[in-house]
Amino acid sequence: MKLIRSIRRDIQAVFEHDPAARNAWEVFFVYPGFHARQCHRLAHTLWNWRIPFFPRLVSHIGRFLTGIEIHPGAKIGEGFFIDHGMGVVIGETSEIRDNVALYQGVTLGGTSLLKKKRHPTLGNNVVVGAGSKLIGAITIGDNVKVGAGSVVITSVPANATVVGVPGRVVEIRNPDTDTVEKLPDPVWEKLESLEKKVAALERVLRDMRPKAKTTAKRSPSEKTDESI
Repeated sequence: MKLIRSIRRDIQAVFEHDPAARNAWEVFFVYPGFHARQCHRLAHTLWNWRIPFFPRLVSHIGRFLTGIEIHPGAKIGEGFFIDHGMGVVIGETSEIRDNVALYQGVTLGGTSLLKKKRHPTLGNNVVVGAGSKLIGAITIGDNVKVGAGSVVITSVPANATVVGVPGRVVEIRNPDTDTVEKLPDPVWEKLESLEKKVAALERVLRDMRPKAKTTAKRSPSEKTDESI
């Protein structure tokens, strides 16, 4: 019964994150993220039983069918949702807690070659946008949102929003008061400063152009007379 409740929770997670979902039968038969999750259930169980070869075989079949690669060793909580899913890669030591949503092209990757914790840990209610890369044994706190295309290589506190390459926290929401604190963005501030300097230089060049044209139109005789 616990398995049935968990599968129902996966179906419910689809309806919570995807307004295009029409009914449970549609989710059950045509949603690759749902299929990848169920393949991982079997692969992870075999992995925990320390059965050789077959966990990776099940994972490989799931990847072939869905375009989503989840290592059998990855730990995934309840209410997990992958939208579209093509190109999603979840590494061996990744840990994903409850109510997490990943979009297409997301990578939970590692950089170390040592047999230790080398992939990200995602807290509860995390949303990771399309094409984002979370690299290394970092921790993503609860209720974090990662913007599409971000590359996150450092841990992120709870209730934060992360964007950019490399990923940086741009705001933190206070769950107690439901207020959002905008944080200074040094990269954006630097770009704005450079834009103002470029605009100032363009104004100086525009002011110099009429003088240059006047000098060019003066005849050699006029210049001679002035010299005399």
